[in-house]
Amino acid sequence: MERILVVEDDLALSTGLCFELDAAGYVTQAAYNCRKAEYLVEQERFSLALLDVNLPDGNGFDLCKKIKGIHPELPVLFLTANDLEEDMLNGYDLGAEDYVTKPFRMSILLKKVEVALRRAAVAGTPDASAGKQTEGTGYRDDFLQLDLEALTAVRGGEKLSITPNEYKMLKILVANAGNVVTRRMLLERLWDYEGNFIDDHTLTVTMNRLRAKIEDETHTYVKTVRGMGYIWEKRT
Repeated sequence: MERILVVEDDLALSTGLCFELDAAGYVTQAAYNCRKAEYLVEQERFSLALLDVNLPDGNGFDLCKKIKGIHPELPVLFLTANDLEEDMLNGYDLGAEDYVTKPFRMSILLKKVEVALRRAAVAGTPDASAGKQTEGTGYRDDFLQLDLEALTAVRGGEKLSITPNEYKMLKILVANAGNVVTRRMLLERLWDYEGNFIDDHTLTVTMNRLRAKIEDETHTYVKTVRGMGYIWEKRT
């Protein structure tokens, strides 16, 4: 049974969320601050975390960093009244699966939880195409070294700071090296493609940030296929 961590300091909202999620067949655990949430993540296993951004002893963005540091694969959904584009992009860069602004319909949240859990299950399933290049677990040449299991990246001898979503993107690209990975596939694997606030712009921004980190003027790894998607170019 899927276990969901609900981090919300509004007692009434937290109780309502837990009630609805439990009624939908999930098992919930409530935390009202960052300290309690960190303790629970360290001591227990969860399938997904719902995080409020504004918390009494910190914020959800910093909490997300800590959670991803412990369990990089754990899906995170943000719950917040903030609908600024900068906040949304910040959440995605930290590896969040989705961003739900208050007020929201419970039916929509339940659907987003379902999608995030299903996507996490698919991501954890071995990809039959992974054998096309180092089984999708990494990449190495004299300039760039990627370990996509240990979540480390080194470019020109310098360790890079790569976000969880960027690592997910790299895994998909490397696993399908030499083949076109469509934008739709990336959106479906990284975020909820049907979410109203997700668009191609977000994907483009994330891809550009990633390429700026791993490439330079003489080393290009990702080729853009106009109107279709991207290709991780094989190197010998």
